Amino acid sequence: MSVKPPMRMREKVLLRVASQVFIPLILLFGLYVQFHGDFGPGGGFQAGVIFAAGFVLFGLIFGLEALQRVVPLSVVESCVALGLLIYGGVGVSCLLRGGQFLDYGVLDHHSSMHGQHLGILIIELGVGLTVAATMLAIFYAMAGRGRT
Repeated sequence: MSVKPPMRMREKVLLRVASQVFIPLILLFGLYVQFHGDFGPGGGFQAGVIFAAGFVLFGLIFGLEALQRVVPLSVVESCVALGLLIYGGVGVSCLLRGGQFLDYGVLDHHSSMHGQHLGILIIELGVGLTVAATMLAIFYAMAGRGRT
């Protein structure tokens, strides 16, 4: 999709080209932090902020309207709620399986260790989704207001 940047950014060719190279790398690094978080530093919160930063950079370079065409506000609002539902759903699933809230060991009846790994992975996914969507919602609110 060809995105037409705002007038003041059309003259900054280097910035536009560099952002087109770096935005996919930022998003890829966010995915790496997301799925590496249960084994090392990182996790859902950090990945969500990194992922949102990639979209914020897109919005700064190509304009708020272009970003809202790529990620509409309704999708952002839905992702905030979906992330919270994922987080809570894992806890309720643990309760229904006879464990305590967020007792991941009961998620896999064969191996408690696999249940722990699965639970952490799903919880971090919910946190990452919520944080990324919340950061985008804040950016939409701040960037969309007029100067006074």
